[in-house]
Amino acid sequence: MQEFMAILLLLLLCGVPVAFSLSIAGLAGMYFFAGGASALTQVPIIAYKTLDDFVITAIPLYVLMSQILLTGKVGSDLYEVASKWLRHLPGGLGIATILACAIFAAISGSSVATAVTIGAVAIPEMLSRGYDKQLVLGAVAAGGTLGILIPPSIPMILYGSITGESVGALFMSGVVPGTVLTILFIALVFLRAKNIIPEPAAPWSERLAALRHSIWGLLLPILVVGGIYTGLFTPTEAAAIGTIYSIIITFFVYRTLTWRDMPGILKDTVRTTTMIFAIMIGAMLFGFVMTVLQLPQQMTEFVTGLDTGRWVIFVAINLLLLFLGCFLETVSIVLITLPILYPIIIKLGFDPVWFNVVMVINMELALITPPVGMNLFVIQGISNNTRMEEIVRGVYPFGLTMALFIVALVLFPSLATWLPEFLK
Repeated sequence: MQEFMAILLLLLLCGVPVAFSLSIAGLAGMYFFAGGASALTQVPIIAYKTLDDFVITAIPLYVLMSQILLTGKVGSDLYEVASKWLRHLPGGLGIATILACAIFAAISGSSVATAVTIGAVAIPEMLSRGYDKQLVLGAVAAGGTLGILIPPSIPMILYGSITGESVGALFMSGVVPGTVLTILFIALVFLRAKNIIPEPAAPWSERLAALRHSIWGLLLPILVVGGIYTGLFTPTEAAAIGTIYSIIITFFVYRTLTWRDMPGILKDTVRTTTMIFAIMIGAMLFGFVMTVLQLPQQMTEFVTGLDTGRWVIFVAINLLLLFLGCFLETVSIVLITLPILYPIIIKLGFDPVWFNVVMVINMELALITPPVGMNLFVIQGISNNTRMEEIVRGVYPFGLTMALFIVALVLFPSLATWLPEFLK
């Protein structure tokens, strides 16, 4: 067993992509621990069963919808309407940035797309108005992480696929925490930017004009999430409907896309989806060996047999996720750890829907945790003459806020569980 885990760690340390590291370790484990060469005949069967899931269909659809909205510059319009309505408040442009991130997160389901779309407009605008550079960078990077907490969310789809939990219930569990975390981010920006001289209030005619122009984009999260709320369609069907709607508004309403843009959009969609699916297949091969070695069962028995309270184990799980977030990206962490963690949290009596929110917030932290936090590199890429040190210092208060919010979820678990239970 030690050799099996050592192969994976060695490959990751050598810089081999996660999908290939998992696959190679899985194949080696199958060969040496699961029956030799004959076990390798299971590889195509495992790969097929991994992707033969109706829930998984939602992933390429949400990725496609995100790419359409990103290329169609819908996020820029959302920032425009938010800034016109809020810029006269203390720290108004910072508040508008967080709010625009939250709205676009509810549309796209992608943290990277949210950070790129809103950041490209908000960063130069805020810097030109005298906002502290670290605050600006931190607000955009942290605001972008809301993309995986506010539904739709690809990590939540993966969580449901692995555990069998209802994806609709998982989506609903993220609504209240996503809203509360958005409010906390807004409060943090307000406190740190309240001394900035507010912009003159936009005339009501401009506010209403911006709202009318952006109304089609604002209706998208209502359509997707509202449809799931009311039971009109499943999360997978919501992804298809949202994609069709995004095509209609970008091609025929806003006219920000043409058919010449579609090859690039489809290429980016295929690239992202293939990366996710490759990691999934590698994780399932790796998981097959763990199942043969009975690692999840052994870990569950070991952890639950410890002479310590379940909250100590809960803290250890969060520290593990935080540590992994320093080196791996979101999809990899979910796929590697969840088959082991899920039986443990069930055995310890934790609500799996509640734990879904806790895990996603840890994944949010992974997006802004050096050295490989994805949003950190995204912000550096769209902000000229910016050092990584400035971005890390900027996200630190927001990361601390997320960590404290996990404590709030422990004290008030109904923040995550109330809405799914109510909608039942």
